[in-house]
Amino acid sequence: MTSRPASPNRPANIRRRRGPLLPTLLVVAALVVAFVFFANVYTDVLWYNQLGFLEVFWRENASRLLTFLVGFLIMGGGVYASVKVAYRARPVYAPDSQVQDNLNHYQAQLEPVRRLVMIGVPAVFALFAGTAAAGQWQKVLLFFFQVPFGQKDPQFGLDLSFYLNTLPFLGFVIGFLISVVLIAAIAGIMTHYLYGAIRLQERGLFTSRAAQIHLAVLAAVFLVLLAINFWLDRFTTLQDNSGLRSGAMYTDVNAVIPTKAILAVAAGLVAVLFIVTAVIGRWRLPIIGTAMLIITSLLAGGIYPWAVQQFQVKPSEQSLESAYIQKNINMTRSAYGLDNVEVTPYNATTDATPGALRQDAETAANIRLLDPNLISTTFGQLEQYRPYYKFPSTLNVDRYTIDGKVQDTVIAVRELNPNGIPTAQQTWYNNHLVYTHGYGVVAAYGNTATVDGKPVFMQSGVPSVGKLGTDTSYQPRIYFGQFSPDYSIVGGNADGTHVELDRPQSSSGGTDSNSTFAGNGGPNVGNWFNRLLYSIRFQSSDLLLTNGVNDKSQILYDRTPEERVAKVAPYLTIDGNPYPAVIDGRVKWIVDGYTTSSAYPYAQQQQLESATTDSLTSKNGTGALPNSSINYIRNSVKATVDAYDGSVSLYAWDDQDPILKAWQKVFPTTIKPFTEMSGDLMSHVRYPEDLFKVQRELLGRYHVTDPGKFYQNTEAWSVPNDPTSPTDNVKQPPYYLSLQMPGQDKTAFSLTTSFIPQSVQGTDSRNVLYGFMAADADAGNEKGVKAAGYGKLRLLELPTETQVPGPGQVQNTFTSDPSVSQQLNVLRLGQSTVINGNLLTLPVGGGLLYVQPVYVKSNGETSYPTLQRVLVAFGNKIGYAATLNEALDQLFGGNSGAAAGDSQKPTGTATPGSSGTGGTGGPAVAPDPTAQASLTQALQDANQAIQDGQAALAKSDFAAYGAAQTKLNAAIAAALAAEAKMTGTPAATPSAGPSGAATGSPSSSATPSK
Repeated sequence: MTSRPASPNRPANIRRRRGPLLPTLLVVAALVVAFVFFANVYTDVLWYNQLGFLEVFWRENASRLLTFLVGFLIMGGGVYASVKVAYRARPVYAPDSQVQDNLNHYQAQLEPVRRLVMIGVPAVFALFAGTAAAGQWQKVLLFFFQVPFGQKDPQFGLDLSFYLNTLPFLGFVIGFLISVVLIAAIAGIMTHYLYGAIRLQERGLFTSRAAQIHLAVLAAVFLVLLAINFWLDRFTTLQDNSGLRSGAMYTDVNAVIPTKAILAVAAGLVAVLFIVTAVIGRWRLPIIGTAMLIITSLLAGGIYPWAVQQFQVKPSEQSLESAYIQKNINMTRSAYGLDNVEVTPYNATTDATPGALRQDAETAANIRLLDPNLISTTFGQLEQYRPYYKFPSTLNVDRYTIDGKVQDTVIAVRELNPNGIPTAQQTWYNNHLVYTHGYGVVAAYGNTATVDGKPVFMQSGVPSVGKLGTDTSYQPRIYFGQFSPDYSIVGGNADGTHVELDRPQSSSGGTDSNSTFAGNGGPNVGNWFNRLLYSIRFQSSDLLLTNGVNDKSQILYDRTPEERVAKVAPYLTIDGNPYPAVIDGRVKWIVDGYTTSSAYPYAQQQQLESATTDSLTSKNGTGALPNSSINYIRNSVKATVDAYDGSVSLYAWDDQDPILKAWQKVFPTTIKPFTEMSGDLMSHVRYPEDLFKVQRELLGRYHVTDPGKFYQNTEAWSVPNDPTSPTDNVKQPPYYLSLQMPGQDKTAFSLTTSFIPQSVQGTDSRNVLYGFMAADADAGNEKGVKAAGYGKLRLLELPTETQVPGPGQVQNTFTSDPSVSQQLNVLRLGQSTVINGNLLTLPVGGGLLYVQPVYVKSNGETSYPTLQRVLVAFGNKIGYAATLNEALDQLFGGNSGAAAGDSQKPTGTATPGSSGTGGTGGPAVAPDPTAQASLTQALQDANQAIQDGQAALAKSDFAAYGAAQTKLNAAIAAALAAEAKMTGTPAATPSAGPSGAATGSPSSSATPSK
């Protein structure tokens, strides 16, 4: 069989017609992408509009778009103009070499798509440039809407707004234009080369006259921009952070700044030479000028400042840098709000005398015993009720007025836990329409506990009842919180049935009740178009097809407090620890927002993540601020997020902050004056933790205001490591306490921290106390009026020869004291774990008092920590008892002079001990040697019984194991009896735990007595 011969009239190469399939697919793909983009934009519009912040969406995106367009046009126009000029200036002549012949070949290949390339290449560069420019929208807006600071820099005498608003914008513009010129020049050179205006010849490089003019003009523009950049660099020296201290130091002021001015003038002169070259065509002068500029920049910009630093400054650094160090100190303290710290010398005593706390009775009564970092599981076991509820791993500390008395309170909300829904029930319908919210506030008195160590709740239960209200006096349902689902569909049903699972009928259990969301918490998804758009946004066909959506349905998303505030105030840095409070009949999250900058002149840079990371953030993995550097910060905004309907309110807390004023001009209707804050809201405002962490980190060095001492660094401090953390080298977190600082008129809710001598890695530093600081965190309770003392930083400076032990020393003393260790071993019997709570420091009794709650947790699956003992220390003496009140009396010679918050908790007498280092302080009764010996023997017998039991298990000898357990129970009973004889308390009856070991039998909750 032979093949069919080709028709002689048919062309050999026939271009096959392209079918309509590929163009159709491309168009369809483009339409799909466009519709997905539209869906995301339109749903954002719905979200902002429902929340009342549509202005933020339009203005932010309009500024991004305008900045993008300007960047796009400048880059695209510059590159296109350069290519176009080069193309039009192409020479026309016959090829005279093999190279030119090859270039003509490339030209011929390019010609069919030349116009597309001449537009496409600039467009690609313009797209990247516009995108980069759009990311700088905040700099652009701050420049155009800036507000003067009314404060001048110490070097040039310019208003600080120039450095924070104008200089960053100018730097961005100049840097962007330099990029445009460089890319345009490269594109122009390549075009000239391609079309023969620039050729490599045997005699050297040939450049046409047109190409010379083109390149000369570009070089002149580049040098003008470089001159402006050199001139601006004079001001950026005040923001330099390359040395040990930020700002312009001696070398900068006397060498760098003058040489930058010289280089700016030199670059301008060389630019003039290039313009002259463009006219006369002589390249010798600009080449010489460029060479001289390079040499000058090396000599004047590099070698000369280096020589001044090495041979003039270093030999006399302290005296020559003194004036500039003083500028750095002053400006840093101003930038971080440290310029008004009230410093008080505090010659702390270490003698624990009877009645020493008489003048601090109110502080002693408010000492917090509940550790919010440990009792989350306790709250969970006592108040969770259902696996689909949960509490955060770290609870919050606030204060409430109960029966006319302010009480420090540990508080949390019972949030929905999507992971607690049984796997078999995790259908789309259940996840998004049934399990939609948490329920209720749970709060406990911070200064006391029940007899068996449980929290004393002031608000608890289902339905929610207590001192803070009932579920009829406040809205307990939590639709917006830190663990809410990604989205939920809520709202009325056509048949009036309730779909959303609400809560158990009662605390004792029973069936669960249902409810329907009745607020305005999210965009409506009652029409098919919105449902389609949201099904695209969340990539869910179930959302589009479900029959659980009706014309009143709303979709709730972006539900964490931080997320909502960050979206409506994108210019703020959000504090890592929002906290809930019952305010005006609603549960509201209070969120702190900061305005920050890294451009404050002479202010020391601070890395936010490092400064705000401590043992709690390391443990939880959250809470620290972003990984960015700043040198200016203000707590400019207090925000609230309603836990029921998600509504957001922004209040201008620091209404004198110029950066916030600028943003208020940008978004004029979004921020309310703080005078609109209700009295109930004001009573729950706290001094923010992250700001305090940043301030204390800086204050470790900047409490020193003398430049000589600052340079010598002999008085620097460090924040102590957390002695209760299993991780080494993790800072101790600050603690909220109600206390009265020396010099204060009354007790105030405060945020506290302590300082020890500067710690240097790889060396052993003294762990003694050098300083103690408290921020007044009480804003008062009057509508729209800040308390006069709010935000005041009070610093107690101890003498450098102080012998007051630091937190690390105190914790070591607690651990190593034989009497305490022996009695703690009793608590460890029966497979229980002893957990040290937060180590609090309080300036009372003329010295520093340390208080540490001790918790015990069994090893059972549903176990939780209970408060069993309290350790206290003052100077070199320690106390240890079942209650804080007993421990304080023991510590202060039998009578502290004040009653602690747990003074009415039923207990026995104080445990006797010996005074002095490592001993318990000042007992009224000598220890019973017989009981002490009995306790020691019982502990030894218990330890031997445990070892015998483990050995029997290893041999599978269960009879021997049973005998060992019997001996263990007898030893525990003897130990408890001996301890009871020593303390005067009734002996607890051991009972078999889940593993056969003896454990203490818990008693029922007690009601707090007030």
